Amino acid sequence: MMAEDLLDSYVIETVAKRIAGDIVWSKELAGALRKWREMFNVSQGELSREMGIKQSVIADYERGRRQAGSEFIKRYVSALLSIDMRRGYKVVKELAKMFGINFPFIVDMRDFGLPIGVDELVKAVDGVIVNSFVTERKIYGYIVTDSIKAILSLSGLEFYQVLSMMVNRVVVFTRVSSGRSPMIALKVAPIRPPIVVFHRPVKLDPLALMLSEVEGINIIVSTKPSEEDLIKGLRSLLVKS
Repeated sequence: MMAEDLLDSYVIETVAKRIAGDIVWSKELAGALRKWREMFNVSQGELSREMGIKQSVIADYERGRRQAGSEFIKRYVSALLSIDMRRGYKVVKELAKMFGINFPFIVDMRDFGLPIGVDELVKAVDGVIVNSFVTERKIYGYIVTDSIKAILSLSGLEFYQVLSMMVNRVVVFTRVSSGRSPMIALKVAPIRPPIVVFHRPVKLDPLALMLSEVEGINIIVSTKPSEEDLIKGLRSLLVKS
């Protein structure tokens, strides 16, 4: 079973980044490594087998005898998550709640290895730019949101949390009828994405288009036949970047 079948991939990735960030930011890196291993209830032996290294190596890093670099920390955290996956993501699910990142209306969220241009995005989503201008800003990632679920479940606090994720990312709205509600919400937001993608809207509302012009937000209409095809197109950009 794929990880995405158990838990949204963006949640797993975000939890991993939070853990890695905590380790790097810690004044005592060795202690932080040990703390997270114990939090996942993983022994040094189990972790060493997952990473394909000797248990003594893990012990050396956790005692400060070796200085962990970014690549080792990434492997260390990835191994903890892999072990937790086999246990049903028990720890990751609790961490997601604690971090406040498990939003039911986010379908997918990824960062690109390298920034991409608007032309690449348009091609990936089989899109059409409907504005009279085109932004030259580079895009560093994307968020795919279910617009209906967002409207029904998004609280004020969650709204501001989601806004913080929009910086330099394209926001993709699925299940859009006219695009009016998303553009009105973005108008009053202190942080706005440079580009939004509407997936197969029934009809683009004139007010949505007017607001995009006033606020300087490019609108791209995706003609992908399904949400699955849309996400596949976006994920193809991960390989290119």
